[in-house]
Amino acid sequence: MPSTPAADLPGEPPRAGRRRLNICVLFTSPAPTLAALKKAGGLAENLGARITLLVLHVVPFPLPLEDPPVSLGWSRERFRALAAQSPVDTVVRLYLCRDRGETLEQALSPKSVVVIGARNARWPFTAAARLRRQLVRAGHEVIFAESE
Repeated sequence: MPSTPAADLPGEPPRAGRRRLNICVLFTSPAPTLAALKKAGGLAENLGARITLLVLHVVPFPLPLEDPPVSLGWSRERFRALAAQSPVDTVVRLYLCRDRGETLEQALSPKSVVVIGARNARWPFTAAARLRRQLVRAGHEVIFAESE
């Protein structure tokens, strides 16, 4: 099923004539995502990159895709505030979707660098570990940021 980009909250555009490296941070939950933003921020500062915070919001089937159960205005403000805690230029991309995996494939550029925040990231049978395997199989570079 197709996803609908609900919001693209831009930061500063890249300088003219120069394409910047983009590091994607995948929203999982607030605390792990903050750890991921911090780790991505350190990488981005050293590489002159920017960060894209990807938020995949699943809308249940009884509802129209454009009508999520949580207000889009509230969601936009929540993720804007989260992105503001990043030390570098961060863009929030909020997707309304039915299938997270399919939407993630569409949202990521080939060979993306993805940072995922997770508790117990080294455990092989967590949701974060499964997500890492999926992304690596698709050709992406995945970095874990452990949160407490």
